[in-house]
Amino acid sequence: MPSTQQLVILDRDGVINHDSDAYIKSLSEWIPLPGAIEAIAKLSCAGFTVAVATNQSGIARGFYDDATLQTMHDHLHALVNAKGGQIAHIAYCPHGPDDHCYCRKPLPGLLVEIQKKLGLETLEGSWMVGDSLRDLQAGEAVGCRPVLVKTGKGQKTLYKKVDLEKAVIYSDLAEFADWLCDQQEINPLS
Repeated sequence: MPSTQQLVILDRDGVINHDSDAYIKSLSEWIPLPGAIEAIAKLSCAGFTVAVATNQSGIARGFYDDATLQTMHDHLHALVNAKGGQIAHIAYCPHGPDDHCYCRKPLPGLLVEIQKKLGLETLEGSWMVGDSLRDLQAGEAVGCRPVLVKTGKGQKTLYKKVDLEKAVIYSDLAEFADWLCDQQEINPLS
């Protein structure tokens, strides 16, 4: 069973891959951000458990279906595996903003799903990496340490300067992964 100190939960669009206001609707539109796949592999190889929590309201809106989303996630797994890493679980919310579900961030349902899937008693002390306030709020609701990356909507989120007091800020996922792996070398958790 992984340690919560060793769990890194990532948002998808804007953190791992390019985001679009028109939604990422197909595998051809799913384009990894520079260094993101390598960053996930680096975290994984350093002993961190990596999971993904992503709102995918494009399903509810009829822009794509579960099978198309699964194709994108299979591709993500394959890219990370090819670099020697792995993603333990991808949790996604297929609902729209008016569906009043518990899984859509900023509510913590996706993170609770990850917690249960990984058999963890708590998520306290885990990392939640996102590019929007809703990502950080979902993480903070279950005790995760919030990390804002400036990719995707991150720069816009940073500009708003709202509720970011607890967040640590990095230019992208690769910079955060480098920092976290360096911290582990200085202060091993095991």
